[in-house]
Amino acid sequence: MTTNMTGKVALVTGAAAGLGRATAAAFARAGAAVVVADVNEAGGRQTVAQIQAEGGRATFVRCDVADEASVAAMVEAAVAAYGGLDYAFNNAGIEGHQAPTAAMPTAEFGRVLGVNLLGVFFCMKHEIPRLLARGGGVIVNCSSTAGLRGYANLGPYVATKHAVTGLTKATALEYADRGIRVLSIHPAAIQTEMIDRAMAANPALAAAIATMHPVGRVGQPREIADVVVFLCSDGASFMTGSQIVVDGGALAKG
Repeated sequence: MTTNMTGKVALVTGAAAGLGRATAAAFARAGAAVVVADVNEAGGRQTVAQIQAEGGRATFVRCDVADEASVAAMVEAAVAAYGGLDYAFNNAGIEGHQAPTAAMPTAEFGRVLGVNLLGVFFCMKHEIPRLLARGGGVIVNCSSTAGLRGYANLGPYVATKHAVTGLTKATALEYADRGIRVLSIHPAAIQTEMIDRAMAANPALAAAIATMHPVGRVGQPREIADVVVFLCSDGASFMTGSQIVVDGGALAKG
């Protein structure tokens, strides 16, 4: 199915690399103008340059999603640049340090909470009025298979991703009759810098990741990006409040 998003505006957080970069590029290939947001200015500008080199439209906005004022400014910058907002992929997130719960520093738990959960809340809080002004739109929140099951030594990450799942469901119900669809996507291990860091910090995790997917490999960022763009398209118009698992069969193993 060909998706035509010409005239639409998409916002992607955490777009300096990995899933965010791939999804920003996929939106642009579908015809949308893309706002590339990240705290990493160099990486974000590289994403914009990549999109523009392929003939797409994109602009960079520096944003710390854990700071509500920064998020509000990001959304307004998107509207100023392109006249409105139609789609948002709230993707920015961090994995945090690995440790059992009793050894987890409180400050570290708070740091992960601020980015992974409050960041999604702040984004939706400020995106929704702009979507309503366009008559509706779509928000896709990036959760994880860790938003549907537990992983030892990743308590803050698992807790925040479960919370994103619940927040997505609640928000979907609040705006279902006002033209806004809200969904969460749940990737397993995808070949990104985040996975590389996690495996380097924990060799046992690296061994587990190698065998966790029945398809026999980790996923690629483009495989998530294409699903996000589909979820924002008219082809997914009867989907809201759903948890979209893209995991190479990992959760089917139980």
